[in-house]
Amino acid sequence: MSQGHDHDSMNPGSMNMSPSDMMMHTSFYWGKDAIILFSGWPNGSLGMYILALFCVFLVAAAIEIFSVSPEKIGTGNPRVGALIQTCVYAVRVGFAYMVMLAVMSFNLGIFFAAVAGHATGFFLVKVRAPANQNQTASKV
Repeated sequence: MSQGHDHDSMNPGSMNMSPSDMMMHTSFYWGKDAIILFSGWPNGSLGMYILALFCVFLVAAAIEIFSVSPEKIGTGNPRVGALIQTCVYAVRVGFAYMVMLAVMSFNLGIFFAAVAGHATGFFLVKVRAPANQNQTASKV
């Protein structure tokens, strides 16, 4: 009695995938053979892996930079200012989820790129904070 399923197509051994393609890491590992955010990316290529590291680094830094939103946006309408802040917040949260999902690949290179990106972004924000306070104090 067939239930309408092709049992051979359900068998992972009959697919055109090697066992290493189907393996998902559940502990940290080193190597360029990772799947980060999208199936087939970076596809085992060293150049694409370095690009993935750089992208994760930049997105993590952007999260920290976007976390500092000005108290008031320079528009005359408070609703427009609130809308702009809401959009920046949505982008920041979206980036944060993307970095989290990238780190969940359990690749140590991606993990270190994310931590370094967050640290760099935090540093850039903190370096600018005294400069902004000095500008505000000089205007008063």
